[in-house]
Amino acid sequence: MSGLYGISDLHVGFPDNRAFVEGLAPVADGDWLIVAGDVGERFADVEWTLRTLAGRFAKVLWVPGNHELWTTKNDPVALRGEARYRRLVEMCRGLGVHTPEDPYPVWEGEGGPLTIAPLFVLYDYTFRPDGVLTKEEALKLAHEAGVVCTDEVYLHPDPYPTRDAWCDARIAYSERRLGELPPGTRTVLVNHWPLIREPTRVLWYPEFAQWCGSERTADWHVRFGAVSVVYGHLHIPRTIWSEGVPHVEVSVGYPREWRKRGEAPQGLRPVLLEKEGS
Repeated sequence: MSGLYGISDLHVGFPDNRAFVEGLAPVADGDWLIVAGDVGERFADVEWTLRTLAGRFAKVLWVPGNHELWTTKNDPVALRGEARYRRLVEMCRGLGVHTPEDPYPVWEGEGGPLTIAPLFVLYDYTFRPDGVLTKEEALKLAHEAGVVCTDEVYLHPDPYPTRDAWCDARIAYSERRLGELPPGTRTVLVNHWPLIREPTRVLWYPEFAQWCGSERTADWHVRFGAVSVVYGHLHIPRTIWSEGVPHVEVSVGYPREWRKRGEAPQGLRPVLLEKEGS
């Protein structure tokens, strides 16, 4: 029986991770695969990965992570910000891969019908350390601790003045589209960054949480009828339940991380869970 699976943070710039992707295959005919961002930094690597997966799975859905949006010196595709994102969307459409700009596909397999909503919602520095009131204070603490996301160098928000301004625009766009779904629609929400704060509570460096999401999405799983939320980014693959909805992190992570858990990454993760603890 076909299933709905997720994976993220493939980071195929690492040879061991690229080899892992070369071996990825569906569990059954008709499987769908959600790729929840951070495929890689180089445009060509993202294209190779999605082309490979689209040739194997019945349907592939992709949302951008921060790494796809980086503009680095060794990438021939030197576009920045929104222009880079739009080129990635254009590439995906050429491969038949669904993006946050396309009509939401409907999963009709086991557990369906479910509207799968790929989202591109950035972060707005509101996941701040407890007691810290402003973005400026949070960034100051991060710099003092030496815990500063590389996005501050490589993720350009052009034409928006800041990354949080880009986040504001993406939240408005996503809320409008989700709000247009018919009442009672059951959804699977997909975003690279977690939609709730709870997954970041276990970070070794709490200062990093400000680059991990927005407080403004905290109720989306309730407001928009989610039966599951899929995310990545943190490299802590696990499931957190919030108000009866599983938030499933599907990340692979860097080789130094997944090797602590075993000889190989855990692979595809089912994203439809019947009850807490399943």
